Amino acid sequence: MAKEECIFCKIVKGEIPAERVYEDDNFIGILDINPEMEGHTLIIPKKHFKTILDTPNSLGNEFLEAIKNVAMKLIKDKKADGFNIIFNVNKIAGQEVDHVHCHIIPRKENDGMKLKMINGLRDKKKK
Repeated sequence: MAKEECIFCKIVKGEIPAERVYEDDNFIGILDINPEMEGHTLIIPKKHFKTILDTPNSLGNEFLEAIKNVAMKLIKDKKADGFNIIFNVNKIAGQEVDHVHCHIIPRKENDGMKLKMINGLRDKKKK
């Protein structure tokens, strides 16, 4: 996919609306449109990179800082007990948009969410 067609690039440019909850020089944080939990946030680089493997190491510390800032905000504002940080790399692993992004999913005790593991080893929801 060309970056001109990338939905996240269009969100970064303001061509498509999204609820921004974080922004710095190189990253934005937006609420996921199909959240797993209230507050589910995506951290997206402003520059187009397909996966975390294509992202320059020089952005690593800043990427981590953005993740930490949003996670701390979720713990405070959503009274989360913890959170999951997820990078999906390529379609086979669940990456739906070919622009690197990190999911931060706030978690609460007994929230009923259970992450599905590769090959269906675990169910997403408790039974």
